[in-house]
Amino acid sequence: MTWFRRGQDAPHPPAPAAATPNPDSPVELYRSIFALNRFINQSSGRLPGKAVVNARRVTDTLREVVDTSEVRPLDVYAVVSVRASLEDYLPTTLRGYLAVDHALVDAPRSSGRTPQQSLLEQLDALQSSADQVLVAARDQDVDALLTQGNFLRTKFSASDLDL
Repeated sequence: MTWFRRGQDAPHPPAPAAATPNPDSPVELYRSIFALNRFINQSSGRLPGKAVVNARRVTDTLREVVDTSEVRPLDVYAVVSVRASLEDYLPTTLRGYLAVDHALVDAPRSSGRTPQQSLLEQLDALQSSADQVLVAARDQDVDALLTQGNFLRTKFSASDLDL
């Protein structure tokens, strides 16, 4: 009698597919920061000390940008800037320097700068960019706070129409 076994003969529904992580989520951005910091630390013996400090300062600033997501979702421009810095700009800069023969890092090139000077200039440019993104993210928080204050003032203050 199949009537009594109705639910038993049916195939089991497939297990839900594992959700793919959103690369723009704060959790994934933090993972990228952690991975890049690990790369910087592993490369610290081949990088100038100042470059290690400056590279870590860039990742610290990018982490501060991601930290603003605790208050409000990150702006799409902040996410794009942070991801590009973590996944392209900073690693490419560091790998480019690490690819230079150690004997040539202090030799001036046609530009008049050494590869080491060029590395430090690029890290300064990345820091400046990260600082700008952080200021923009914090300004967005300040603007949101001011907007909320204006809303509350309008909502709960006495109206001009009250007699």
